[in-house]
Amino acid sequence: MSSRIRMLSMLLILVGIVLEVTAQTREEKVREDRRKVEAEGFWIYNNLPLAFDTAKKHGKPILVVLRCIPCEECVKLDDELVERDPVIRPLLDKFVCVRVVSTNGLDLSLFQFDTDQSFAVFFLNADQTIYGRFGTRSHHSEWLGDVSLPGLAAAMQGALALHADYPANASSLSAKRGPKPDVASPELYPSLKDKYTDSLDYAGNNVVKSCIHCHQIGDAQRDMFRTRGKPLPESILFPYPHPKSIGLILDPDQRATVKAVQPETPAARAGFKAGDVIDSLAGQPLLSIADIQWVLHQTPATGGRIAVRIQRDAATQDLTLALGSSWRQADDISWRVSSWGLRRMTTGGMFLKTASAEQRQKAGVADGNMALFVEDVGQYGAHAAAKNAGVQKGDILVAFDGRTDLVREADIFRQGMWERKPGQRVPVTVSRNGKQIQLQLPMQE
Repeated sequence: MSSRIRMLSMLLILVGIVLEVTAQTREEKVREDRRKVEAEGFWIYNNLPLAFDTAKKHGKPILVVLRCIPCEECVKLDDELVERDPVIRPLLDKFVCVRVVSTNGLDLSLFQFDTDQSFAVFFLNADQTIYGRFGTRSHHSEWLGDVSLPGLAAAMQGALALHADYPANASSLSAKRGPKPDVASPELYPSLKDKYTDSLDYAGNNVVKSCIHCHQIGDAQRDMFRTRGKPLPESILFPYPHPKSIGLILDPDQRATVKAVQPETPAARAGFKAGDVIDSLAGQPLLSIADIQWVLHQTPATGGRIAVRIQRDAATQDLTLALGSSWRQADDISWRVSSWGLRRMTTGGMFLKTASAEQRQKAGVADGNMALFVEDVGQYGAHAAAKNAGVQKGDILVAFDGRTDLVREADIFRQGMWERKPGQRVPVTVSRNGKQIQLQLPMQE
């Protein structure tokens, strides 16, 4: 057989595989994922009690992967972990590995994490002590700048080292568990209670519809406050601040290594330098960027002083990270899945981006003043409120609720969530074709 014919044959086989995969419904993908994983026998599938029992029996630490099914990026990452990466595959053998594909029945007193992620990893002891977390994101579709396979390998090696020292290091790990949650498990939130149970429905034909996704936990938290007429806590509106929001750019290939420091930021004022390895934050050992986010998430919104221990030029140094009032609000939350609900509540379905210099000039807005380009407007249901109020795609939002200093979409979210209640109407001003138009935008649940 000629090389050209062989190549053509391979191409036809690949095309057939792609067509077979794309022909699968989401329901079929979920069931096939379970069948495949259980048949291979390496991962414990959606069974945390079995994982803890197995870890106790063998004295191994536990690695829990929380991921949405079917998330193509997460599936790709899982495949690379198990089948391709020569460093991670032997490390996995040292853990009891469990894959959790839904949050139904998940113990929220133990598994507290950034629910806007679609791939999160926990490292635990069999007694449920948390060694650390892995997995972060700062863009709605791009995650490679925040996580990597080498970074995961480094986190796994760090977890194994903590496990080897346990329980002598137990006191330094105690703060890796958070306060008591609002509810014990996701299906008990008021907005989820009548729709879901504590397990997936494999017996019926609706596994997908029975699944509570990670982001729905955050949605349910926000809905609980909104429907009760209470202001949304800052820790829920601005959850798990990314280190870059305080000026720390970290190397995704390392455990907690500073790649760069932004000037005139809390990180710069604390004395961080490129190349610093952060050993601990608030006394907690770090395995990844996600562990830094955990410490930041637990820091009061009003600010505080966080003890830092670093390694610099083979020497240990102590720094103090001082965070002032409103420090959380520097974080960009517009990429988050939760922003979909926030847009419904506060912008009536507008998708806002910072206007370009050309757009700003066309709208006649001075530098430093509010100029948010309406990239799109929702067309249906509650997300069509802005459209129904008269907002058009391509408008420039130049005033919201009497303010012209809200320069980011996140600032609009903050103003609408904290200063307004559902049912109220907010005056907005848009610039369209050089003219300013006054509109009224409804705030919604």
